[in-house]
Amino acid sequence: MLDICCIGHITLDKIVTPNQTVFLPGGTSYYFSYGINSLFQSTRVKPSQKPQLSYKLLTSLAESEMHSVRDMQGIGIDVEVVPSRKTVYFENIYLSSNTNERTQRVRDKADPFTVDKVKDVEARYIVLGSLLADDFPLETLRALHGKGTLVVDAQGYLREVRGEEVYAVDWKEKREALQYVDVLKVNESEAEVLTGEKDLHDAARRLAEWGVKEVLLTLGSFGSIIYADGKFYDIPAYEPLLLVDATGCGDTYTMGYVYRRAQGASVEESGHFAAAVSTIKLEHSGPFASSESRAMELVERNRGKFQ
Repeated sequence: MLDICCIGHITLDKIVTPNQTVFLPGGTSYYFSYGINSLFQSTRVKPSQKPQLSYKLLTSLAESEMHSVRDMQGIGIDVEVVPSRKTVYFENIYLSSNTNERTQRVRDKADPFTVDKVKDVEARYIVLGSLLADDFPLETLRALHGKGTLVVDAQGYLREVRGEEVYAVDWKEKREALQYVDVLKVNESEAEVLTGEKDLHDAARRLAEWGVKEVLLTLGSFGSIIYADGKFYDIPAYEPLLLVDATGCGDTYTMGYVYRRAQGASVEESGHFAAAVSTIKLEHSGPFASSESRAMELVERNRGKFQ
């Protein structure tokens, strides 16, 4: 059986600034896959040695963007593709150098991951890289339940496309859906939308009441809170050497957490590692591209500072 399987669309991102227009691949599955592959590569003693954990990406995109898959396969990432008529196509337009002033449109949407497309998935950890509300229908969650520890980022379920515009929405089927979710990652605003609770601890407790076993509540530069088995763990955010690009940091956090949990680490240890890889990712553009040892060193160097 696989240790970790990530399911999600690779996107085509068009980024328009006053100075240039660029096209880049993206999406949760993209950042997750490249990040975990870097951790695997850093733990190999010999080039021919297999990584300690096994990993596979199940993605869906149009033939026109298959070069993104070939690039992944070229560095050793195991990728299975479910054909789609279109690729998820985000257009982000920055009208000035202020990156907070952005308009976002979805020019195209890929086909959803229906039950028939995931019927053969089985892994110890199954990570759903949701980007939009209809990527993973309720029946898909139901079908994956029990096949492995199901990990979900709430972000995609709270974004709905109407025409080409993206709207913030509540997760309509959350009460049933969260019964099937073992690990849920949310940020503070997503937690409030889902639960109606402004207090973060109350929000985490409410999500656990609805069935989530491990709640990962990320707070940006304020760190994160993890709630599991009735206990809260306060995880600090480590200071980056240089703040370059926050794109994909949430995906990197989830990746680091799942990686260490799959290795048998505790909830708290996995949270610290997740925070460390997120900090390292902040220091450059693109996916996490460093080593397990550097992340571990960052955790050890800061041990005791936040107690």
